[in-house]
Amino acid sequence: MRLRYRFAYYLIGFTMGLFFVTAIFIGKDTRCNYFPNARVLNDLRNKPFQYSDQAVTILSQNWIDSTDIKNSLTYGDVDFDQSNIQIGSGKRYIIEGKTAKNQDIILEVINYSDKAVLKNITKVKD
Repeated sequence: MRLRYRFAYYLIGFTMGLFFVTAIFIGKDTRCNYFPNARVLNDLRNKPFQYSDQAVTILSQNWIDSTDIKNSLTYGDVDFDQSNIQIGSGKRYIIEGKTAKNQDIILEVINYSDKAVLKNITKVKD
């Protein structure tokens, strides 16, 4: 069999394979969270999120709002040196993020099996 026929059969098979893979995965909410930071943040975002009394008090101030919290849970960095510590039936995670005014903040989130609780918000001093 000539090379061009082999190449043509390869392209036909490859195209059909791409069609089937696309048909299987289209419309599904699939995510590829390979790194630990992305896995933790995705887990925290997908659980019911609650605020502690201390966090509600800080959120009532004008320097931060819930949009900054959501952005930090999407684009923030988990400090694993201080995180993954067992507290009761949950684990504590320290997340470093930024506000809309580009102010550095640190979130302390307790991750339970059925919910996530924002325990504290700290403004990082310059």
